[in-house]
Amino acid sequence: MVSRQSASSDTEPAAEHGLPEVAHAVAIIMDGNGRWATGHGVGVAEGHRAGSRALRPVVETAIDVGVESLVVYAFSTENWSRSAEEVEALMEIFGETIDRELADLAKEGVRTRFVGRRDRAPDWLRAKLAELEAATANETRLSLWIAFDYGGRAELVEAARRIAESGVDPDEIDESLFAQHLYAPEMPDPDLVIRTSGELRLSNFLLWQSAYAEFVFVDTLWPDFGPNEFRAAIEEYASRRRRFGGR
Repeated sequence: MVSRQSASSDTEPAAEHGLPEVAHAVAIIMDGNGRWATGHGVGVAEGHRAGSRALRPVVETAIDVGVESLVVYAFSTENWSRSAEEVEALMEIFGETIDRELADLAKEGVRTRFVGRRDRAPDWLRAKLAELEAATANETRLSLWIAFDYGGRAELVEAARRIAESGVDPDEIDESLFAQHLYAPEMPDPDLVIRTSGELRLSNFLLWQSAYAEFVFVDTLWPDFGPNEFRAAIEEYASRRRRFGGR
């Protein structure tokens, strides 16, 4: 869905002042697994497995192009409303992905952390999340944040609750203090948010953090989204001037 105009002259245009060179922090709403499964005549669990396999080449491409922080939307607070069979399959696929993909990415310098709630996940999966975080804690080449049981509104409500419980003077509450009470205060705000599958909405993802992000929406279903599509989104971002409310 990204549109571009090609230059009509034979000369290379001068670099436009103020354009970003690279998106250092990127977020992806990985959407379309179910539709991919339908289109391929397989069950929805196989669609999710295909989506899990699509993650690794995108992470590796992020490293290649200089991205430092990558956040992916893996499981939302609303996803619990899906059938018990699909939710159970998703939990199993998360475990498989940790064992098959994420552990190997650590060898490439990827630090993995999980953002969101954990209390509703099975005990065995919570243990895997903690083990991977501990095993990759010293990696520095890329920070991979996986939004698991995550909802932007729930995050804001919990931050407000923690601030209230701390007894802080209301006059001392500002954006900086509020941000310190989010799930992962050290996670950088995304420069770029990519959503696959042609949908044009945030779906309760990083509502606070995406205030000044650029957005790229693509029609490609997530299992078919690969290095070429990722690089195209990065290039689209690099063509935009970010003003942050200024001129």
